Amino acid sequence: MTTVGLWLVILSAVCTAVANLMMRRGVLNIGHFQLSASAMKTQFLALAQQPLFVIGFLLYGVAALIWFRVLASEPLSSSYPLLVSLTFLLVTVGAMIVFGEKVNALKVAGLFVLLFGILLVARA
Repeated sequence: MTTVGLWLVILSAVCTAVANLMMRRGVLNIGHFQLSASAMKTQFLALAQQPLFVIGFLLYGVAALIWFRVLASEPLSSSYPLLVSLTFLLVTVGAMIVFGEKVNALKVAGLFVLLFGILLVARA
C-alpha cells in the first residue's frame, strides 16, 4: 500500500466514524427509528430536520468518495481490512467519549488485537 493510499484509508475511516456518531446523535434526537412503512415518511422528515444527522449523512458520502479513490489505486486485500478495523476502533472510542457507552475488558482486548492487526496489514 502506498503512503497516499494509507492516508486516504485513514481519512475515509475517520469520516465514516464521525459520520456514524453524528447520525446516531440525530436518530437519538428524534427519539426512535422503526423499519415500518407507516413510520418511514415521518421519520425521514424528522431526521432531515436534525443538522447533525444531515451533516453525518453528507460526511458518509464524502467517506465513500475517498474510498472509491482507494479502490481505484490500492490493493483491496490490504485496504479493506484496514478501513474496517480503523472504523471499528474509532467508532468504539467515539461512542465511549460522546455517548458514555461502557466498554468491557473483552472489548478492550479485541481493540488491542485490531490495533495489532492494523499494524500488520499496514506493513504488508
